[in-house]
Amino acid sequence: MYSEILLDHLRNPRRAGHLDPPAVTVKVENPICGDIMVVSAQVEGNVIRDVRFKARGCTASIAAGSALTDLLIGRRVEDLATLAPDRVEVALGGLPNESKHAARLASDAANALVKRLSAP
Repeated sequence: MYSEILLDHLRNPRRAGHLDPPAVTVKVENPICGDIMVVSAQVEGNVIRDVRFKARGCTASIAAGSALTDLLIGRRVEDLATLAPDRVEVALGGLPNESKHAARLASDAANALVKRLSAP
């Protein structure tokens, strides 16, 4: 059902946890399934230098949070302004139809983070 890549992210989550201020933290929720993702990022010179995630939800959402950190770390904030769910899905080695909401949750977290980091 799930790819080996997704299962590896679940078993060995990358950058799980929280960063204290001055890191920026965002929280997004999927109101339909109840999954929640919190992402914290430390930015230096408009580049994401450190990032952490916490997720409460299904297997796919937890793995998507881990994969999201791989997509964010070392990237320029403006380059992530349109991080689409399909990029998260590819990073997980694909998702079954019933789990595609996890890629949307991670994408929403990335976009909320970019919005907060880009605010004056």
